[in-house]
Amino acid sequence: MRFAHVLPQGASDPRLAVVDDDDIVLVDELFDGAPRRLEELIAGGDDLLARVRDAAGNGARRHPLAGQRFASALLTPPVILAIGLNYAAHSSELGLKTDSTPTVFVLWPNSLTGHDATTTWPRSLSESVDYEAELGVIIGRAAKDVAPEEALDHVWGYTVVNDITARDIQYSEAQWSRCKSFDGFTPTGPFVVTADEVADPQDLHIWTVLDGRTLQDASTAQMVRPVSTLISHLSRSATLLPGTLISTGSPGGAGYSRDPQVFLRDRSTVTVGIDGIGELTTHCRILD
Repeated sequence: MRFAHVLPQGASDPRLAVVDDDDIVLVDELFDGAPRRLEELIAGGDDLLARVRDAAGNGARRHPLAGQRFASALLTPPVILAIGLNYAAHSSELGLKTDSTPTVFVLWPNSLTGHDATTTWPRSLSESVDYEAELGVIIGRAAKDVAPEEALDHVWGYTVVNDITARDIQYSEAQWSRCKSFDGFTPTGPFVVTADEVADPQDLHIWTVLDGRTLQDASTAQMVRPVSTLISHLSRSATLLPGTLISTGSPGGAGYSRDPQVFLRDRSTVTVGIDGIGELTTHCRILD
């Protein structure tokens, strides 16, 4: 199944929707007590998902997908964990070494935003803002000290993430959270695809188009550490709670490494996508 948080015309509160081709079904219209947010659906486990699936396919009222506004794929995840240097080409182009264990940092919740939103930042803070297409993994069942071969059983679904980064700040500080956590620097969505729809998370085409120019074009097969290894590693030290979002790293092609360098400019439009999951667009404004 495919889900999204939509903002119907004139509404300010996102509502969970099932997405089916060119239509959506608002989940809270399906039955009394139905979830309004993806986090509630995840918390309800397999039984609630099955009830939503059955109700959505049983003559439910449909609305057009066209014209819908989108909020973040997740609204209140317990934590957003990001993995750095998980594609060899990206590590090399940034002049950084892929360590023997994953590079892990946390993204702040204020950075979350949705598809087709406008992200703004002051020119005085950074003029070296970069894009990073990433596969987002959403935990469905609490994971503690799980083996790699069991790790994917804990995945609820997948989404698209653009891990926007202020490179000048990244290289001036010892930690990476702040440079990637400006307001609106973590667009996600627009869709979440349930895990059963993704046969192999290591066989997905991932790409970025900036102002009409393709700048990243790769496969998740190129990850240094696959999704299963990342979940297993993270779960050894802390329980991964349902709704946790893991952003799994970006392939080569970052703007920082290009000659000349390519950064997000005022009025740039950047789209990151993963085949079979969706395309996520962000509009950029730099404030003087």
